[in-house]
Amino acid sequence: MNQAILFNDDLHFNKQHDAWSFTGQVSGQRMTIFFHSMQLKSLSSIDNCLKYDLEEVTELWLEKNEPEGDEIHINMR
Repeated sequence: MNQAILFNDDLHFNKQHDAWSFTGQVSGQRMTIFFHSMQLKSLSSIDNCLKYDLEEVTELWLEKNEPEGDEIHINMR
């Protein structure tokens, strides 16, 4: 599946999900993407380079997976 996603510039740590997250638009639907990772969780901020890496991880995830609902949870090592 090749879906285009438009990312919003709202990357933040979501305490409720204990993960970094940002939103994006996939096929006209607003999605929240959560990144579950012990390494990411220990960071107090994320620079632009890592942010772009997370966007790429999301794009790769979308190539292989179909979103269900309005949340995507990506487990990273």
